[in-house]
Amino acid sequence: MSDASTGISRALRESPPDRVVEAADVAIRSALGASGTMVFVADYRISGLWPVLDPRQPAAAAPDVQATVQRCFSSQQPVRESGEDGRCRVYVPLTVWGERLGVLMVELAGEPAESVVREAADIAGDMAMALRAADRETDRYRRARRRERLSMAAELQWELLPGRSVSHDSFQLAGQLEPAYTVGGDHFDWSLDEGRLTVTVLNGDGIGLAAALLTAVTVNAMRNARRSGGGLVEQAELASDTVYYQHRGHRHVATLLLELDCVTGRVRAVDAGSPHLVRVRGGAVARVDLEQQLPLGMFGETRYDLQEFDLDPGDRLFIVSDGVWAADPSGRETYGERAMARSMRATRLQPPTEAVGTVMRELQTFHADTDLRDDAVVVCLDWRGSAGRAQG
Repeated sequence: MSDASTGISRALRESPPDRVVEAADVAIRSALGASGTMVFVADYRISGLWPVLDPRQPAAAAPDVQATVQRCFSSQQPVRESGEDGRCRVYVPLTVWGERLGVLMVELAGEPAESVVREAADIAGDMAMALRAADRETDRYRRARRRERLSMAAELQWELLPGRSVSHDSFQLAGQLEPAYTVGGDHFDWSLDEGRLTVTVLNGDGIGLAAALLTAVTVNAMRNARRSGGGLVEQAELASDTVYYQHRGHRHVATLLLELDCVTGRVRAVDAGSPHLVRVRGGAVARVDLEQQLPLGMFGETRYDLQEFDLDPGDRLFIVSDGVWAADPSGRETYGERAMARSMRATRLQPPTEAVGTVMRELQTFHADTDLRDDAVVVCLDWRGSAGRAQG
């Protein structure tokens, strides 16, 4: 690590959580001779990126700046732009463990050397880590991401999420909730532990706050079992019993639980009710048929069975809730009949972080851009093969 990066890392660690951006600005100006910086964070819908440090700056809203910020964010690659005044703006993604937070812009006096661009990318990595940690201690960055007020149900759901994306040598994973500012009972969760990725997608019964509370109880019951060393069956059964003894069968949660062996590509599954599982292999889109068991919480002492299937390197899995699969605006055929497969095929050259947005945008278009009638979750998982080496 260079002296510049070391100094900036120290400045980030020593700054108050709500002043991370300001501390980085001062340190970057000093270390790189920059004339200015801007930090942009993605909103909840990932429909735009918004400045944190002095959003009143005209440059932050300039169309060319916004277009470049979006290009950097989407490509996850540094972008350089030289101005007529001889200054150069370097845009680098703010990403940690595959979680895309936003973009850092550094303005320099002239065309930078490649070493300076690499330095800026390293600094952005430190900043992303600091911003993610600071998010637990301050509301500042969450406010910057909000384009409108969240409902109470949505507040619960976003607070409960593990993140919106994560990457590993052998996989990439991303998810999205809609309608982002009013989502109720739909949710996703994941955890990576010793080469095994656990993914759950839930559709809590009901609407609004009642559905969000039901989902929160279910997610935490599954986490309790998982963190105590329990496998998928124990997670499903503890969550089911928890919901049943609270609601006596009057409320339930449709849930799909998956566990991926990141070395072999073997997937274990418990299908409790069931968000829909779709595999994209090459150009073919096909439903993964699992034995559908009872939703969590429908009866007491319900027992669940494991099912297994294999992924080939390069396979993509989509998990979608009924709000996606069964969407039927204006009495037309449901989205899952044909339109969803078309949108999934269209994502084949996109990473999961972009693919979930594509499917959601196509769903909005299917609804003629009106508000979704039901909550919707899309989760996308790419398995690259052991150590990320796709074969065949």
